[in-house]
Amino acid sequence: MIRPTHKELINKLRQALSILENGQVMLLNPEALAVDALELEYLIEFELKDVFNELLENATPSDYNGGRPPQRSYEQEISGLDLFAFTVKIDRFSVPVYLKFSLSENVLWLVSLHKNR
Repeated sequence: MIRPTHKELINKLRQALSILENGQVMLLNPEALAVDALELEYLIEFELKDVFNELLENATPSDYNGGRPPQRSYEQEISGLDLFAFTVKIDRFSVPVYLKFSLSENVLWLVSLHKNR
């Protein structure tokens, strides 16, 4: 079986949305995310949760842009966790946005959020 399946991606997006609403969100590299936020012209301190939520709500399995099977993180904080990458177009931005996250129990790790390159 080739991973992630359509069903797995739907479940990961739902889980990410649930954690975003009720759990803990951690930024893997806050400095890089802040620079990317400036490029996308939103204020990370005030708008990140709304932007992240909008991207997750609009992402579909067909937007998946990651490995099959998902790449595993080598970063110390999330070592060994699956990375889920999507390229999503939303009205807020004039360009598609690349979004990569990982899930660990009740923690949603934001790895990347920038203009699709």
